[in-house]
Amino acid sequence: MTRVLVTNDDGIDAPGLHALARTLRGRGLEIVIAAPAAQSSGSSASIMADEKSGRITIERRTLPGLDDVPTFAVHGGPGLIALLAAHGAFGERTDVVASGVNHGANVGRAILHSGTVGAALTGGLNGAWGMAVSLDVGLSPSSFLWDEASDAAADLLPVLIQHPRGTVINVNVPNLTPVRGSIEAKLAPFGIVQTTLTERDEHTVRLAVEDLPHTPEPGTDAAYLAEGWITVSGIDPVSHVRLGLLDSAERGSSISDRLNLHDPA
Repeated sequence: MTRVLVTNDDGIDAPGLHALARTLRGRGLEIVIAAPAAQSSGSSASIMADEKSGRITIERRTLPGLDDVPTFAVHGGPGLIALLAAHGAFGERTDVVASGVNHGANVGRAILHSGTVGAALTGGLNGAWGMAVSLDVGLSPSSFLWDEASDAAADLLPVLIQHPRGTVINVNVPNLTPVRGSIEAKLAPFGIVQTTLTERDEHTVRLAVEDLPHTPEPGTDAAYLAEGWITVSGIDPVSHVRLGLLDSAERGSSISDRLNLHDPA
């Protein structure tokens, strides 16, 4: 049986986490829940933790309607939790890291900062299948379709595990019904919200999140999501970009010569 770690970055008490866990268990999957004890949004794939004497605190919890599911509140972020799961901290190693359902969309290259996506990527880096799933609730939602987003994730899971281990997908679900369907989409150059500096003084700064003023680039996850599609994007935990710097060694020249880097003096 496929064993799934259900985690998130909104914390152990988040309704999106509970909905995803209930749905996956209802589909006959073996699940274990491990999520941050406190809000950890924006933590990316960080493995920082609130340590005491070099130890990370993990508390057993019981969630409503999930009494029989092993559940842990971890004093660390979702990336760390996925790493701990890969080392068997919550029992037998999990096959899948399912992260979400996040409160708000995670689209475009801004997913670099997402703890929801960071957990899925960390799972993929350690040999599991990874899925990050987010619900596009906007900044002032009047309702939350957590179950619909969870169903979309559960429907995509069999598709995901047909691919090699280490495959990671990022899923965004519109907060509306019915949706137009599911579509594979490339990442937008930006996200759909931006972080701005709203206050600054000698000792402190304040950040705020607001909608981006531009129209999403056509054909991207941000654009398709705005049009009512469930978007699916394949992402790499770490990718390599060839620079060609070492080619210079074969010709006997230094990298500084190749790049024309010289001391102006």
